[in-house]
Amino acid sequence: MTAKNLLVELFVEELPPKALKKLGEVFAQSLATSLKNSGLAAAGATVTAYASPRRLAAHVTAVAAVAADKPVVQKLMPVAVGLDAAGNATPALLKKLAALGADASAVPGLRRENDGKADVLFYESLAKGATLAEGLQKALEAALAALPIPKVMTYQLQDGWSSVNFVRPAHGLVALHGSDIVPLAVLGLTSGRETHGHRFEAAVDPVRFDNADEYAAKLATDGAVIASFAERRAEIARQLAVAAARAGGKPIDDDALLDEVTALVERPNVLIGEFEAEFLAVPQECLILTMKANQKYFPLLDAAGKLTNQFLVVSNISPADPSAVIGGNERVVRPRLADAKFFFDQDRKKSLESRVAGLAKVVYHNKLGTQGERVTRVAAIARRIADSLGGGALTQHSEQAAVLAKADLLTDMVGEFPELQGIMGRYYALHDGLAADVADAVEDHYKPRFAGDSLPRGMVGTVVALADKLETLVGMFGIGQIPTGDRDPFALRRHALGVIRMLAEGNLDLPIDKLLNSVFAQFNGIEGFQLNIDALADFVYDRLAGSLREQGYTAQEVDAVVSQRPQRLGDIPKRLAAVRAFSALPEAAALAAANKRVGNILKKVEGSVEANVEHALLKETAEVALHAALVDVVPLADAAFVTGDYTESLQALAALRAPVDAFFDGVMVNADDPALRANRLGLLAHLHAAMNRVADLSKLSA
Repeated sequence: MTAKNLLVELFVEELPPKALKKLGEVFAQSLATSLKNSGLAAAGATVTAYASPRRLAAHVTAVAAVAADKPVVQKLMPVAVGLDAAGNATPALLKKLAALGADASAVPGLRRENDGKADVLFYESLAKGATLAEGLQKALEAALAALPIPKVMTYQLQDGWSSVNFVRPAHGLVALHGSDIVPLAVLGLTSGRETHGHRFEAAVDPVRFDNADEYAAKLATDGAVIASFAERRAEIARQLAVAAARAGGKPIDDDALLDEVTALVERPNVLIGEFEAEFLAVPQECLILTMKANQKYFPLLDAAGKLTNQFLVVSNISPADPSAVIGGNERVVRPRLADAKFFFDQDRKKSLESRVAGLAKVVYHNKLGTQGERVTRVAAIARRIADSLGGGALTQHSEQAAVLAKADLLTDMVGEFPELQGIMGRYYALHDGLAADVADAVEDHYKPRFAGDSLPRGMVGTVVALADKLETLVGMFGIGQIPTGDRDPFALRRHALGVIRMLAEGNLDLPIDKLLNSVFAQFNGIEGFQLNIDALADFVYDRLAGSLREQGYTAQEVDAVVSQRPQRLGDIPKRLAAVRAFSALPEAAALAAANKRVGNILKKVEGSVEANVEHALLKETAEVALHAALVDVVPLADAAFVTGDYTESLQALAALRAPVDAFFDGVMVNADDPALRANRLGLLAHLHAAMNRVADLSKLSA
């Protein structure tokens, strides 16, 4: 039978807007995958997902009415069990065949095959292909079960007795194969060819489809609905750009808001509203957030990125005279902006410093005390870091910023909009007359908040951000709150990456181990606090290794550098560049292999091996030559290392290839004479230390 295109639509009450895009994608893909797996849809069938506030739908091309029959091979039992000595079927075999719908007549056609242990009987049959009604019923049920529903609700069906569970009450089901209805039943609904369009602007109701292929076009003309999420989103973006240009501004760029608004409207119509200019005295972050979060408006910015007193509304209706819609939205937004202004005015009546004492009443963690206690620790850590970086005004401003950094948590504005923590702290710090770098640090100590976020804009902000993140890392590790594979409730991975970025990109002379021990010292006296510094350092270096691999460095290059646990992270790019340059040398592979061999030899020695060599005990020509080469090369490599020229330091080692190869070809390390053996091991220890200052070159060995 000729394949036809298939349409399935589930008509429901308004779906959760933040989940709609994902719901539409999963519904269509799950439905199509099930049809392909059952042989009803071709592997290359085109799947089109539709999702609007009141519907989930999928269009699948080339769907058959009946799937092709499939050959099935079923393993029965060993020949010795299924057939007697005369070759006749045993009762066990006959019973098994009967369960499969066959009888004794199938015995001669059974296939024999050895499975590696014994000869086994196999039954070959032809499974009848599923009909579209059967396959689509299962596919639809599977698609509904696969939906990532945020929260399920239970509702009664029209009979008043039965109830079903779904994300929202469902009111209609369309299932068309070409022009034919496919009989289905889910959620108390039976399939048909009718749906409903826009609540107010549909040209006809219900909207009737004659075939599967006219779905999107007819829903647009008769139902006044743009069914495709992607097309509706693109249309909103287009209208936003046009309206913004007409108003002389640009809409705020927010993909999440655009997705959410796309999930709220079926027929978008962008309108321009405005509010009183006096509200612009409030920090624009507050106004933007309240318009986006509470009203789903797109604030308009001027060419300099400054907020204007106009905003864009994405309406779901298109009246001939939009003034009533615009006026209604302007009336609704005004109290929101007035609240923001009130909070801002009230908050400025108290200084940030006066709020610090109140942090002693705010619980941070039941095992780590209050926010007040945490602020004390962060301030002490910041003071130590700043002292290490030069002290003076940096220490004074860093400590002051650390003390004030969390004070805005007690303001009305942050209480209403937690997303503004830090941002409002900066505004209030400037209002209090504090230095600009202190105010900036109050905001920036949360940075970087996410991958790709900017770093703190000044050294004071960097110091406080480091102190804040290190306090969190050490504190949470000390009470056993260590991230697992799928859980990281305190975002410790993000904090570790933030520390890494600030240390590396800022090229700060702050050794990791010294830094962690300094932070650990601030937790003395906390009951039950136990920290494994090495485990925390491993966690940081693991994040570092992952970050470097994401930047394009090879696993070998990263392992060679990170395995040495370099203390100064600002040196890592230079170390990696040196390793990459060394790897390109013709001597690299041989030296890496030799380094690995030396490391294995030294690991097998009981106790430590000192890198001491007595010249009088060098008997073989090759060991004399290797020692002489080390005497020549190591000072050059070390001098380059000290100046930070890691590439030159590794390049100098290339001269060791010939004497190293000759040594392993002509010298027995484990000599019978203990003195000779110890001296040769000391020579290898000297070689190993010289080769691994920049990176562990053995990691470059294949």
